[in-house]
Amino acid sequence: MIQRFLSAIEWAGNLLPHPVTLFALFAMAIVIISAITARLGVSVEDPRSAEGVLLTTRSLLSDEGVRWMLQSMVTNFTGFVPLGTVLVALLGVGVAEKSGLFSAATRGLVLAAPPNLVTVVLVFAGVVSNTASEMGYVVLIPLSMTLFHALGRHPLAGMAAAFAGVSGGYSANLLIGTIDPLLAGITQEAARLVEPGYEVHAAVNWYFMIVSTFLITALGWFVTARIVEPRLGKYDDSMGDDTLEPAPEMTGLTREERRALKGAGWSALLVCSGFMYMVGPRFTWLGWAEALPLWGVLRDPDTTLTGPDSFRPLLHSVVPMILVFFVVPGFVYGRLAGTMKNDKDVIDAMAAAMKSMGLYIVLVFFAAQFVAYFNYSGLGQVVAVLGAEALVAMQLDNPLVFIPFIAVCAMVNLVIASASAKWAVLAPVFVPMLMTIGYSPEVIQTAYRIGDSCTNIITPMMSYFGLILAVAVRYKKDLGIGTMIATMLPYTIAFLAGWTLLFYLWVFLLDMPVGPGAATYYTPAPAG
Repeated sequence: MIQRFLSAIEWAGNLLPHPVTLFALFAMAIVIISAITARLGVSVEDPRSAEGVLLTTRSLLSDEGVRWMLQSMVTNFTGFVPLGTVLVALLGVGVAEKSGLFSAATRGLVLAAPPNLVTVVLVFAGVVSNTASEMGYVVLIPLSMTLFHALGRHPLAGMAAAFAGVSGGYSANLLIGTIDPLLAGITQEAARLVEPGYEVHAAVNWYFMIVSTFLITALGWFVTARIVEPRLGKYDDSMGDDTLEPAPEMTGLTREERRALKGAGWSALLVCSGFMYMVGPRFTWLGWAEALPLWGVLRDPDTTLTGPDSFRPLLHSVVPMILVFFVVPGFVYGRLAGTMKNDKDVIDAMAAAMKSMGLYIVLVFFAAQFVAYFNYSGLGQVVAVLGAEALVAMQLDNPLVFIPFIAVCAMVNLVIASASAKWAVLAPVFVPMLMTIGYSPEVIQTAYRIGDSCTNIITPMMSYFGLILAVAVRYKKDLGIGTMIATMLPYTIAFLAGWTLLFYLWVFLLDMPVGPGAATYYTPAPAG
């Protein structure tokens, strides 16, 4: 039954045009819809304003809209964040791949690790990779396809497992990430509409995030092993395009390869040590007080900041660090293994990596226009507020209110990809509403994050959807959006159901806090 349903979705989705054409059509549709809604005067009251300011849609066919489209077309493309992120990181990844480092490391890993644990490790690694910003998208997901290909398993199953962990499990983690203080700040401002002075710190969802990491890992493994991989079937190299190289033979590593891997490992450790030195602070208990900086160059100059805020320069430097991390060990491996001799080989490897991204660059051009047009038109904010108003109209005043709340957040996530931008619109509606019926802002934010994460993997609005699609085409040349969505939809359904159930068990049945100092129920502060 499930397989027939997914096959129907894949068939219907693949009737759509080529993904590049589809994004171009999406952009044209936004132009037309924005003109119609602006003409009809569609508007909603801005929940962030106490003065009754209206949110309206802007027409892209107006004089101002046409001028904006023409003047911003180039900057929409060049300013599309994932484009630069992917290309810069890929320069380093290309060197590691061309030198043979990835191939040798993959064979060593496959021969040493129990096959049954590979999927579990991939999903888990995807979840925790969120701490390192884009690393999961630009490194782990492509590497997962290479790993499954080497194992003789379907590469799209590897892609699905890693993608599910990285993006579907976006709000599960063992550590506090960059998004946590952003969401907490928005929640705090919304809570102060009810109680001025209310404070929400960055770690208010930490306990629930930790337990969610293991839930998402288990669900991701189950869906991959029981639904996705059996449905994809046996893989054959003829399914890939002309750029796909045969899977490396699962032979043992040669003496030279082992020596080169050790050298690459030591160089990677040296690079990481350099990064740690730039982060600081001084570890006096090691007796290195004079050797290590008191406050590293990759820490915020404001020494009063603590937690994730103090690491902002480090977190914003992840992509250049990925570049260095792969170039240095890649070249060291190549020199020791005899696959690289000089800087020309490094440059050739980088050029080959860029050559393989031709389709991605074309796709990004049209995807960037679509996202920019959608943001300019204001349609996303209007849809978000209308969804919020529909939930308010249900007038639920018990814990069941969180089921439609999570569902609304998941649906809005299909049209507004940014977690903070979406919450900035929804929080002023939902936080005061749910506080007035007795629930704390911390619990409300937890429920929001469940809905915000689960549909990341099935929406083309997600910034890295195009990258994953472009890389996956190497392994399945006729891949369409229908295949992508049908492959990832079981994860969305499983995550939504399982995560929502965990939320109710953790918060209402076990009465456990979602984070340090986070109450479940809201008690108004005493007057005066």
